[in-house]
Amino acid sequence: MAVETIALIRAMAAANRLRGAERIRGELLKLGIPVAKTTIQRHMRDARPPRRDGQTWATFLRNHAHELWACDFLPVTDALFRPLHAFFVIALGSRRVVHIGVTRHPTDAWVAQQLRGATPCGQRPRYLIRDNDSRYCPAFSRVVKARGIAEWRTAYRAPRQNVTCERFLGSVRRECLDQLLVLSAGHLRRVLREYTGYFNRHRPHQSLHQHVPHAPAGGTPQSGAARECLRHPGPRWPTPCRPTSRVTPRMS
Repeated sequence: MAVETIALIRAMAAANRLRGAERIRGELLKLGIPVAKTTIQRHMRDARPPRRDGQTWATFLRNHAHELWACDFLPVTDALFRPLHAFFVIALGSRRVVHIGVTRHPTDAWVAQQLRGATPCGQRPRYLIRDNDSRYCPAFSRVVKARGIAEWRTAYRAPRQNVTCERFLGSVRRECLDQLLVLSAGHLRRVLREYTGYFNRHRPHQSLHQHVPHAPAGGTPQSGAARECLRHPGPRWPTPCRPTSRVTPRMS
């Protein structure tokens, strides 16, 4: 092969990182230069730097899932179009919802207190995954450090790095919040507690081979609100009362 062709292959590989060997082969054919795909791959290795060593993000999550927690916010609008904020903490290894909190004003002190409530009596993970939301204040980071937890921030606009929380928030919306009108912060708090009880004890997960995150010993029945969300996905209308037949006494 001509030296000029090899230099051209390396230049195209270095200038176009997203192009593979087959794409470069097509560009060379347009110039009337037939080159085998394996030959292009061999010279591309010299033009592109090797991938960095170390495990990928998916490998890290899989290896440390038993000691990983993740947290995220869920914005909710009530029946009067007022904003509400729900905060969740999830254990990645078991998919168990560890903690929930609801407020209208997620202040610095409130967000930090949610983490304190999620880690009582030394119960804590080794790593905590969160995004770059501005609601995670310096007080939150100080509580994380005081608990001896390593804080891992996801990249900007990379929701797949916190995919467990994102999937859970989607399940909350589809299976619960889309089926009702939220009236107040207390109403939302009660509904989410009912749903997380169902999610932890009765909802099977594909990632857990159709097991539940926290199976009860005796198999307690589902809570009332969870059964309503499952059995009646749409709005329910009251059944009209049927008139009862009355026996008119005969006059003697």
